[in-house]
Amino acid sequence: MGTTNPVDPDRRDYATHGYINAKDSYIKRLKRIEGQSRGLQRMVEEERCCIDILTQISAMTKALHAVALGLLEDHLGHCVIDAVATGGTESDTKIREVAEAIRRLVNS
Repeated sequence: MGTTNPVDPDRRDYATHGYINAKDSYIKRLKRIEGQSRGLQRMVEEERCCIDILTQISAMTKALHAVALGLLEDHLGHCVIDAVATGGTESDTKIREVAEAIRRLVNS
């Protein structure tokens, strides 16, 4: 759980992030995505079929979206809920931050 920031008592400093309990899982998934990226580079170097490359790009995009949605859920369940329970300006800030993050995801 976070502690109150002495400079701004309405702002909490979080000792952990919402995803911390699933950190290893996120790292594993991101490494798999990194491997997909290297595979895509190799496919272009080998002049593979456009459709095959596009299929792999689609798979990589879905994998990135899955990570993003998991992080968003963890953020809502930890950081946002904690900030809303605490109230004050931190609550408003966290809600604006998450709304903007959702907007970026939807537009990506």
